[in-house]
Amino acid sequence: MTHDHDLVLRPTPAQTEAALNPPPGRNGGDLVVETLAGLGATTVFGLPGQHALGMFDALRRSSLRYVGLRVENNAGFAADAYGRITGEAAPLLLSTGPGALTSLAALQEAAAASAPVLAISSQIPTAGLGGGRHGYLHELPDQAASFRGVVKSVHTVRTQSQIPSAIAAAWKSALTAPHGPVWVEIPQDVLLAQTGLPVVTAPDATPEDLVPRPELTAVAAHLLSHASRPAIIAGGGVVRSDAAGKLLQLAEKLDAPVVTTFGGKGAFPWEHPLSLQSWLEDRHTTDFLEDADVLLVVGSGLGELSSNYYTFEPRGRVVQIEADLGKLESNHPALGIHADARLALQALLETVEERTDEAAPARVRELLSRVGERIASQELDLEQQVLAAVRRALPAGAPSFWDMTILAYWAWSAFDPRGTNVMHSAQGAGGLGYGFPAALGAAAADPTRPVLAVSGDGGALYSIAELATARQYDLPVTWLIVDDGGYGILREYMTDAFGQATATELTRPDYVALAESFGVPGVRTTPETLEEDLAKALSAPGPSVVVLPAVLRMFAPTHLGR
Repeated sequence: MTHDHDLVLRPTPAQTEAALNPPPGRNGGDLVVETLAGLGATTVFGLPGQHALGMFDALRRSSLRYVGLRVENNAGFAADAYGRITGEAAPLLLSTGPGALTSLAALQEAAAASAPVLAISSQIPTAGLGGGRHGYLHELPDQAASFRGVVKSVHTVRTQSQIPSAIAAAWKSALTAPHGPVWVEIPQDVLLAQTGLPVVTAPDATPEDLVPRPELTAVAAHLLSHASRPAIIAGGGVVRSDAAGKLLQLAEKLDAPVVTTFGGKGAFPWEHPLSLQSWLEDRHTTDFLEDADVLLVVGSGLGELSSNYYTFEPRGRVVQIEADLGKLESNHPALGIHADARLALQALLETVEERTDEAAPARVRELLSRVGERIASQELDLEQQVLAAVRRALPAGAPSFWDMTILAYWAWSAFDPRGTNVMHSAQGAGGLGYGFPAALGAAAADPTRPVLAVSGDGGALYSIAELATARQYDLPVTWLIVDDGGYGILREYMTDAFGQATATELTRPDYVALAESFGVPGVRTTPETLEEDLAKALSAPGPSVVVLPAVLRMFAPTHLGR
């Protein structure tokens, strides 16, 4: 009797010959790049360093395309965006110690946004591992400890034979729902030593499916089918699992209004009759969702932003579909379904009963009208004019990447992404400097479409060095920098809280002249000419910078005092 696990694929004579006589001149770094290529990687990001040189030397003997950035954190943001756009685990090659640690903020954003990033770092020589103080350059007592609280999994290699299996395990971890960043570290001497191991061909790293429990989806389907006022909150998990089409089918089958979280932008068509859009920082929307007798939450943990700063208190039954076990029922009691959004929505589609609610579109229109009236009462014409100009200038389906800046906060609520998986921001972890390097990663993934990056002048200074990267690789990224002379949102927060702001004002460069010094065309624009200048820049090949001097304000919050 033969069992499936007894079956072993036997190599052909040619494969055996190749394995017995590997090509000369290879080192441990070759095992890294061969494994990546065998897993299906085509592009890697990173920055070289002394301990990682064996890995970077091997790149020239591989078919992998290398995109090198100027700061490790920015390389991490680029890999994050590449992973979001392609759904692949984007390799990020780094050196030891300072090089590795500089990527931490980017890896935190990837973790918060469930972006698959495969970070591969060098380590000090094997003799220095174990926590002793040997005095190696870049030495840390336990480098991996710095990453365990940030990434999904950590894999430490000590011999060359461990390299393919460790990278394959990390790849599988990164791409198993929920997606996320993973960490592999390989000592310098292991990377540099010549190897006689066979060429790595096709390592198996198929991600595991996170399937919903059928008894739970049966209960959820029953609740939704017999609800009087169902509603749906769609989070980033819908986008990451490519489940927007299934969400649309389910919403239409139930006549259930849908609001998308800021991380879930594009999960539901903006102009659909059932679309509540993304006005989560609005009490009218919060009240609407609280009134639902059955609320389906898909791919969201209902965290700070998605819950209107924890003022959301649902009165009906909550059904939560979430791949991240740590987020399941972490903020509200629910029928918790630990599953990939796509698989769970498919199960609901197969079991839910169709219901009709002819009043649902009218309730959606009424809510959006009330939200519009609230915004209109605050004399925020400039902000709406600027955001509308950006929307008109940006072609439908073109990706956009938004830094932590006031215009981005407006975009979270008010911007129609006109596509699925095209609008991204750093709202997961909330660090500065994301927009421009992330846009470079997206352009590397698909150079046939223009990509927009949006930053404030404070965030722009975090990633200004990457103008050199944009020029070196001729990436089609247009960078809109809204220059208000400081950290605008912090200025506003501090003025409101304390009567005056401290440490928020910045001396900044002439961004147009600075861009041109890198060989990148730059233009200074106005709110009136923004649409024309931005459209022109987006339609031109290669990188460009558009600078808008403007002081923008946020709309009034609705959560304070609750």
